[in-house]
Amino acid sequence: MKNICVFCGSSPGADPAYLQMANKLGAEIATHGYGLVYGSSNLGLMGEVAKGALSSGASVIGVLPKVFDGRVQHPDLTKLIVTDTMHQRKAKMFEISDGFIALPGGFGTFEELLEILTWSQIGYSSKPCGILNVNGYYDGLLKFFDKSVEMRFVKSEHRKAIIVDTDPKMILDKFEKYKPVKIDKWIDR
Repeated sequence: MKNICVFCGSSPGADPAYLQMANKLGAEIATHGYGLVYGSSNLGLMGEVAKGALSSGASVIGVLPKVFDGRVQHPDLTKLIVTDTMHQRKAKMFEISDGFIALPGGFGTFEELLEILTWSQIGYSSKPCGILNVNGYYDGLLKFFDKSVEMRFVKSEHRKAIIVDTDPKMILDKFEKYKPVKIDKWIDR
C-alpha cells in the first residue's frame, strides 16, 4: 500500500475526540509509511487529518472539485488535484488510493464509504475499507449493516470484510493483512 484515503467531515463535530482522532489517524498514516489522500479541505476533521499527516512527514494529496477551488483547500498540501465534478473527484481518489478509512462525518462521508463498500461487494474493488469508530459514532450504522445481513440483502462475508476499529494503528495493521472477499454478491439467484 502506498496511499490511504480518508473520508471525514469538513466540520469538527460535537465531540472534541473527533478532531483528536483525525489528527492521530493522520500521524499514524505517516508512521506506517503511507501518504494521505483526502478531500483537500483545511476545515474540520479534514483539516485535522491533514495536519496530523503533514506534521508527521507524510505526503498529502488533496482532491477537490473545482466548485471549491480557492475556497477551502489546505495551504500546505504536497499535491492538489482539481476535478470538474464530484464524481470525477471520487474516481480520482479511488484511483490513487490503496485503502479507505471513514472517520465521523455527514452525508458526503456516508456516501463515499458506501460507494467503496458497494464496489467491493460487486468485485470492482479489492482494496480494504474500514471505519474508525470514534466514541461509537458508527454504532448505529454498523447495527443497520448487521440487520441488512439478517434480512438477506448483504452477505455476511461482505459485512465481515468491513474493517472496524477504534484505534488508528490497529486499523492500519488490519489493512496490511486484508484479504478481499471473492464471492458473488447475489444471495438468491
